[in-house]
Parts: sequence; C-alpha cells; structure tokens
Amino acid sequence: MDVTAQQQKVWLDADTGNETDDVYAIVRLLAQPTINVVGLSSAHFNNADLIAFEKWNQYPTPNIKTVAISQQLNEEILRLMGKESIPHPLGADRQIGRAWGGTEPRPSATTEQLIRTVKALKNDERLDIICLGALTNVVSAMLIDPTIMPRIRCYVLGAKYDIKNQAWDKNEFNIRNDLNAFDYLLNTPGLDITVMPTTTCLPFRFARDTIYAKINDNVPIQRLLKQRWQETNPDDTVRTLWDLALVEAYLLPQKVVMQPVSSPPENTKRPIKAYLKIDAGALSTDFWRSISQLKK
Repeated sequence: MDVTAQQQKVWLDADTGNETDDVYAIVRLLAQPTINVVGLSSAHFNNADLIAFEKWNQYPTPNIKTVAISQQLNEEILRLMGKESIPHPLGADRQIGRAWGGTEPRPSATTEQLIRTVKALKNDERLDIICLGALTNVVSAMLIDPTIMPRIRCYVLGAKYDIKNQAWDKNEFNIRNDLNAFDYLLNTPGLDITVMPTTTCLPFRFARDTIYAKINDNVPIQRLLKQRWQETNPDDTVRTLWDLALVEAYLLPQKVVMQPVSSPPENTKRPIKAYLKIDAGALSTDFWRSISQLKK
C-alpha cells in the first residue's frame, strides 16, 4: 500500500532567499512524516529597497535576481535532506500585472508544474498550498487555468489584522511585493483561503544563542539553520520566525485559534479564515522536537 497516497498533499511556495525564517519553515515541513510534500517552488522577494540600497541583507543588489536566490536555497535544502525527488520548479521573477494594478499572470516552471499537480489529484483530493512570500506563483497558476481553484486551499502569510477593530492592514512586506496577487485572492469568491497575519506571529520569537546552542553542527541540515542566521541576521539576538509560525500552525491546528473574519472593505465582501492566536510555546516545542530527529 502506498502510504503517501493517503496523506494530505502539500505544495510549499517560498521566498527562501529573503531572510532567515524561510529555511526553518521549509525544513520543518519536509521533516513532517504525516504529509506528502509534492512541490517546493521558489518565489521572488522584489521590493523597493533593491533599487535604493547597495545590499539586501547579505546580497549585493546590483543585478540581483531574487527568485534565483530562493531557488538555489531550495535545491540545497532538498539535497541535504535527501529529498531531491520532490519537484522544485523555478517561480516567477516579478509580480503579476504592473505597479498600478492588473492581473496579467507570470507563467513559469512553477505554474506549469502546479497546474499539472492539481489536475493529477483524485476526485476526493485537494491540494494545500502554503505561501511564505509574494503570492505571484499561485495566483498566476489560477489566472492561467481557473479550473484548479476548487481543488486548492491556500494558506498565506501576510498582512496585519487588528482583532479589536476587526481591521486589515496590507502595509506588510509579503503583500507589498505583490499586492495585485493578494487582492486577486481576496476578490475570488469561493476560493478557500486562510491567512496568517504577521501580527499573530509576533509572540513566536527565537533567541539566537538558544538556536546556536541547540543546533547539532555535525548534521548538515541543522547546520544550515544556524548558518542562515549567521549570514542573514548575525546581529539580531532575537527574531520572530514568521514563516515557521505559519507552517507550525498548519501542522498543529489544535494549538492555534483560527476563525472566519470579513475580508477588507475594499475587496469582495466575503468571509476568509485567519489565524488569530497561537500557542507560541507549544509551536516552538514542536519545532525543536522535529529538528532534533534530523540526524543526517
């Protein structure tokens, strides 16, 4: 019996090269034995700072190709974990539409593979797509082939949500990198979407020295986690690991509060699901339990 055929199929789309936390989230999801990761795609992290500053984290910005950085890291993670058989296509290099709006898709190897994957699902299956960065790839796939929409569930990291005032704020890094794509998701009735606002992630903080102490340098994939912090945010003693928070919330729904909320008023009025509270301690414990089991 094929055990993976009974497991939930998951596609992970990540702007892996952007900062520290994407690598943590990817490694955690790939280490989960109860799901079937059927794709790991690379997302761009284009932002205005790339034309205004000489560096983005450790990367020189002249001629920078952000999606290529994400792709290189994705391939390294899969190699270190012995999971290179998982499809890992290159994603789009820029947002959908233009700076003033629009919904022109960005075809890529990711859109082709993602559409094929959805169409290969059995009648009773749906694909869960976890998006850690700009939503360009998944929205482009839907624009190219709208028939995939009923077969997918989107889990999105981005935006902010004020629980008290029930108000959304799109002034957030991931959303700003492709606001057109986020608006398209929100304006599509019937699309199953769950948002992890960055405001909900705030308690999910990790200490640099704790990570350095717990990481086993003799295990290459663990060492990559430490190396990523050293290369990208060496002076930060504490960081919120936003992307990891979404992956942990997806894997441990019993440790989070997820409720339907109204979409932003400028978008199509409809309920969408949002993570409003997380048990940061439980999610952190789960992460370390999983990472400690990676021995090669």
